[in-house]
Amino acid sequence: MNMTAFYNLSYGVYLCTSWDEGKPVGCVANSAMQITSAPATIAVSLNRVNHTHSCVEKTGYFSICVLGEKADPKLIGNFGFRTSKETDKFAATPHAVRGKLPIPDGCLCYFCCKVVSKMETATHTVFLGEVYEAEVLHGGAPMTYAYYHKVLKGKTSANAPTYVEEKKSAPSGVKYVCDICGYEYDGDIPFEDLPADWKCPLCSAGKESFTRVDTGEPPVPKKKYVCKVCGYEYDGDVPFEELPEDWVCPLCGMPKSEFEEVEA
Repeated sequence: MNMTAFYNLSYGVYLCTSWDEGKPVGCVANSAMQITSAPATIAVSLNRVNHTHSCVEKTGYFSICVLGEKADPKLIGNFGFRTSKETDKFAATPHAVRGKLPIPDGCLCYFCCKVVSKMETATHTVFLGEVYEAEVLHGGAPMTYAYYHKVLKGKTSANAPTYVEEKKSAPSGVKYVCDICGYEYDGDIPFEDLPADWKCPLCSAGKESFTRVDTGEPPVPKKKYVCKVCGYEYDGDVPFEELPEDWVCPLCGMPKSEFEEVEA
């Protein structure tokens, strides 16, 4: 089976929240969809190992909060790579109780739902919730799963229903150079797979201003630094060793000490 075929399905990036005996809990969910309009119902798929899953099952209520492209990446790192069983994810997250559920301030809109049915799979439960309150909090473009991966270069938790183990690609001996400023693209995503509106990080020139250059020899193996907690790969222009000591992972907020050096 070619698992990469699943990349062509459309997903969003959402936060699913609930309560644990009065304590707000939540996790990232990317498999959520509207089922009917009258009554309005939404389905969400949650891994049974997630603490939020057991809270939704116990309380019978959950919210789906839509994240935008401008959302703080730390929201995803906090809610997607930590467990509410051990971490109070809302402690440093501005939020308010809306529709009797905890709603982070950084979302575009939210839907409060009462569980009316559920379906069990081998690893996940699909909860069907009737929407009893919905509101728009901010304007902006909703974040898609593709945007999260290709633009923000985010990773997927192994508990996510859309998780696919990534395979390493062989060195190509090819580089892409900006004709305007000379910037050489060295990201982990193949240049051809970058979104059409991607810009040069130095001069903001479009993809069309980059020239493919055959180096004629295998590229020198490059070291990279990966967060041991959430899998984020540092790809900034500043060498990792020269980052300030108080620098933290932009996805999960862990310090430099939680990064390990690996060969690209």
